[in-house]
Amino acid sequence: MRNRLFFSTLLLTLTLQSALARSQQLTIQDETGKQASLARAEVEALPHIKVTTSTSGEPATFEGVALKAVLEKAGIKFGETLKGKRLASCMLVEAADGYRVVIALPELDPAFTDKQILLVFLKDGKPLNDKEGPYRIVIPDEKRMARWVRQVTGLKIVAVQ
Repeated sequence: MRNRLFFSTLLLTLTLQSALARSQQLTIQDETGKQASLARAEVEALPHIKVTTSTSGEPATFEGVALKAVLEKAGIKFGETLKGKRLASCMLVEAADGYRVVIALPELDPAFTDKQILLVFLKDGKPLNDKEGPYRIVIPDEKRMARWVRQVTGLKIVAVQ
């Protein structure tokens, strides 16, 4: 009886850990449809950026990484390759609840703008809660927070025709 309880508990723990690991993965799709998945450890290994901004009138400090760095880790090219028809490409950000927004690729490239667009995973030094995380888009200088997507699950590069 004790062995059965032990193995049941072990199986439940392993199942929950596996589900948590999958929910922490970020799927990125390039213009050709090729997909890459980044684990949270891979995202967190990128150079960190902290920004303090106001959310709902309250100051908050977010920590994460440049969204451009995440895309580059997945093989998306910027710089000299972002010209011609690629200037009409955008990134579709998808959330767990079905919310989606578009960000033009040139908005992510420092050759075009000084705007910071971050993929964050910490708020005030703590991991994002279930309502916001595991990842969230933060664009500090935007007047409206409509593109501050919570519960980000996927990023797709789309060529606009």
